[in-house]
Amino acid sequence: MNKIDQKDINNAAWAACDTFRGVVDPAQYKDYILVMLFLKYISDVWQDHYEEYQNQHGDDDIRIRRKLERERFVLPVVILTGKSDETGEEVVLDEFPATYYSLYERRSAANIGELINIVLDHIEESNRSKLEGVFRNIDFNSESNLGRTKDRNKRLKTLLEDFNKPQLSMKPSRVSEDVIGNTYIYLIERFASDSGKKAGEFFTPLKVTELVAKLAGPRSGDRICDPACGSGGLLIQAAKEVANHAVSEQEKRNFALFGQESNGSTWALCRMNMFLHSFDSARVEWCDTLNSPLLVENDRLMKFNCVVANPPFSLDKWGAENAESDQYNRFWRGIPPKSKGDWAFISHMVEIALEKQGRVAVVVPHGVLFRGAAEGRIRRKMIEENLLDVVIGLPGNLFPTTNIPVAILVFDRSREKGGVREGCKNVLFVDASREFVSGKNMNTLSEAHIEKIMETCIARTEEDKYAHVAEFAEIKENDFNLNIPRYVDTFEEEEEIDIDALQVEIDALEKELAEVRAKMAEKLKVIQR
Repeated sequence: MNKIDQKDINNAAWAACDTFRGVVDPAQYKDYILVMLFLKYISDVWQDHYEEYQNQHGDDDIRIRRKLERERFVLPVVILTGKSDETGEEVVLDEFPATYYSLYERRSAANIGELINIVLDHIEESNRSKLEGVFRNIDFNSESNLGRTKDRNKRLKTLLEDFNKPQLSMKPSRVSEDVIGNTYIYLIERFASDSGKKAGEFFTPLKVTELVAKLAGPRSGDRICDPACGSGGLLIQAAKEVANHAVSEQEKRNFALFGQESNGSTWALCRMNMFLHSFDSARVEWCDTLNSPLLVENDRLMKFNCVVANPPFSLDKWGAENAESDQYNRFWRGIPPKSKGDWAFISHMVEIALEKQGRVAVVVPHGVLFRGAAEGRIRRKMIEENLLDVVIGLPGNLFPTTNIPVAILVFDRSREKGGVREGCKNVLFVDASREFVSGKNMNTLSEAHIEKIMETCIARTEEDKYAHVAEFAEIKENDFNLNIPRYVDTFEEEEEIDIDALQVEIDALEKELAEVRAKMAEKLKVIQR
């Protein structure tokens, strides 16, 4: 049987979205599509293995079932009961395996939305250690989201039929797990494009995640954390970065992923994303990172080698009123303003990075670089502690949520006293704001742009109008303001204007305009006769 190409499965999955497009908000219908993709995937793997065991053991259903019970995801049997019309006794009304294919066979049922919910509930219950809560926030029988019964049933029937196309077969014999994981990310990227500002809850553009992961520099053996992980793109990219530098298969898988996400639906997407990329052991907690973090051990915050994040920009009402009594003492440098949580996230990230070795890479709005008052005091203390390593200015319009330019801050705890980079007392400033590929709706970074940034960061070299290495004294002289133009001069002298030549050109254009007007007047006279 032919293998399915990445492009074919991407196109087929995106086409399935037509069922909801125009009638359901993209920020909502993404959940239905991605859950159905996940259900189809685990059903195809189950079916593939069932057929394999059947070939081995024939009709020995007991042996087949025993093997299936050791599968990565167990798909149980659904037994629907009710009272008999004749006797009034409890009887079995229907019995079927909790798979996509059972739902496909029942796609015309009057209660198809309810049946999908039942199947998901059974799967979650049978795989509680992995899937507990993952389907909790999705309701395929929702009138408010999917319409009244007739319309809802029609849409769900079409959705089930769309996922039964040959291009969406996800059997291991036809498609690799990498392809399925890539399709999941492809869909998230397309949903983000359609969702506008709501996309900020779950999506960071792929090239930005690639750059942030490279700047954090995770390696084999590391614990990696994203405390505002969204749908998990940064964690996935960090895992790929480990693999890119590993020399053996064992090293490629020798890392641990951790995340925290406050939005329940987005947390569920992240969990499924981890499974589709075979990161089953990733620990992703559903919680408020700033007020009630759950990545805790022995009543202390867990520590990590690498911390990466694209936290919500300038989060209002982030919990400043609770910061002074924070049991983990994360805000000892100062409490950020209640209307801007940027430095609250940064403070958390620096505190969970391992002392004398942890590395942090975080995407921030430019205001973080120069705003004063409490933010200025926190910024000054971190610079005085010699934690700040790199400041990078990126182009505008890289995100579907905002067209403002953003920056990346890199903190390195190996620079603090006792760390291997204790002697490094300068900060590298990179102005990459003019380095982008222009797009119809969004700009993006190319591989060449990312490579140039990384080469500059590794070499820590000066480059006119692009990079500058600032010593502590220079930053202090600027009152700890990190606004990039203070350090990287990007001023371009304008060409001198030849006034005489310009006047000649203007005279010629005015003469030409007069001639055109005269011709138009003659033609109008002819028309009016």
